[in-house]
Amino acid sequence: MSAGADVPVDLVEVFSSAQGEGLDVGRSTLFVRLGGCDLRCAWCDSPGTWKPSPQGRIETARGSGVFEPHDNPVEAGAIVDALLHLEPERHAMVSLTGGEPLLQPDAVRALAARLGVLGPEVMLETHGLHVEGLRAVLDHLDVVSMDWKLASDVRRETDARGGTPAAFHDAHEAFLAVARAAPRVVVKVVVTQNSTDEEIDAAVARIARTHPSAALVLQPVTPFAAVRERPSAERLLALARRAERKIEDVRVVPQTHPLIGAL
Repeated sequence: MSAGADVPVDLVEVFSSAQGEGLDVGRSTLFVRLGGCDLRCAWCDSPGTWKPSPQGRIETARGSGVFEPHDNPVEAGAIVDALLHLEPERHAMVSLTGGEPLLQPDAVRALAARLGVLGPEVMLETHGLHVEGLRAVLDHLDVVSMDWKLASDVRRETDARGGTPAAFHDAHEAFLAVARAAPRVVVKVVVTQNSTDEEIDAAVARIARTHPSAALVLQPVTPFAAVRERPSAERLLALARRAERKIEDVRVVPQTHPLIGAL
């Protein structure tokens, strides 16, 4: 058995689809979703990933939508063996996502090391707060896609309800300072009706001084749960123009997978 194959993984699901957000929209992607998250985003469309599940599931054939259950935790090697029939070598990317995958850094490292030799680029999709977890896995990643959370719509699991969450800027900047060693870095800011100019400007300023060649994605929120409206096109374009004064690569990219009904 190869090193790391027996690392336990709290798995949510593995499936083949197209990347639905960010710079790689539309690229064929094998998603490996891990369970557990320590943030609560107002727009979260996958609250089932907040806590580890008794069972995960793995798609049985590429594009089939048919899944086989697996009792958690699942060994990393068993996950890779089970997903070989999804033709990983024919995907452009494999995404290690969640939940928050860096709550399981040993699992991410074991999976990334084994998946990286199969052909696709290895992307980590993360909320961008766990610096030590990132250090443990960075050498096996091709892309770090991190969120920059805004306290207007996001709280920590441990925050008291009804209180004002502390800003995430310091933690994100520390994370980005480590992530910049990755071959490619994308920073995503979800913009809602509650997002303020001040917090977005603060994020842009910190990205510009920490990793100015990182790409910045301004993603209009997809209405879900407590979030009912998207910000206007005028506001998004105004934010992009202002961000472009400090960051060269700024994109306005909505989520596309809800439009085609994909996972």
